[in-house]
Amino acid sequence: MLQIKVYSDFVCPYCFFGEVVLERALAGINARHKVSVEWMPFELRPEPTPTLKPEEDYLQTTWQNSVYPMAKQLDIHIVLPDVSPQPYTHLAFEGYQFAKEQGLGEKYTDRMFRAFFQEELNIGKVDVLIELAEEIGLDKKSFKEALESRKYKAEHQKALQHAYKEMGVQAVPTFIIGNKVVRGLLREEDLRKLIKLELEA
Repeated sequence: MLQIKVYSDFVCPYCFFGEVVLERALAGINARHKVSVEWMPFELRPEPTPTLKPEEDYLQTTWQNSVYPMAKQLDIHIVLPDVSPQPYTHLAFEGYQFAKEQGLGEKYTDRMFRAFFQEELNIGKVDVLIELAEEIGLDKKSFKEALESRKYKAEHQKALQHAYKEMGVQAVPTFIIGNKVVRGLLREEDLRKLIKLELEA
């Protein structure tokens, strides 16, 4: 089984692109059953760092010059969410730890990206997270309790420390494919080639 770990943040559009491109690359070589994918938390702007506002110049410019052209090229529907300021992602990631324990980590990650970047939902709010968790088949009551009691806070902090300190991750997405570290977004064919090489190794 080839291990693929992806460090990402739910409010990073390039991480959403990375998720879609990875799925396409795996489908292209029919390797889904030979690969285990684990999503690793990374907060671009942890509390109390102020998060970005979509109406301000930085996001407007970045999206017009980089995100939208890339989305067109990749044929991925994405919008700059009008949630202002952008949500902190620690609660969504604590929910991810719950989902991962239930074997639904990948499904949860995909739902978070699509909720934020296609439906413009505020994934920093507990009630929104509960609805999304229920949609993918998680138990609503247990999930709600886990978030409200901050049951997975320590687990999430441990995962962040692992990313920042042990792995030295500084930008997302960062892919670890077998023994190879890839920082940033690869083209689908390059990602496919790398996965094939690692599978053969």
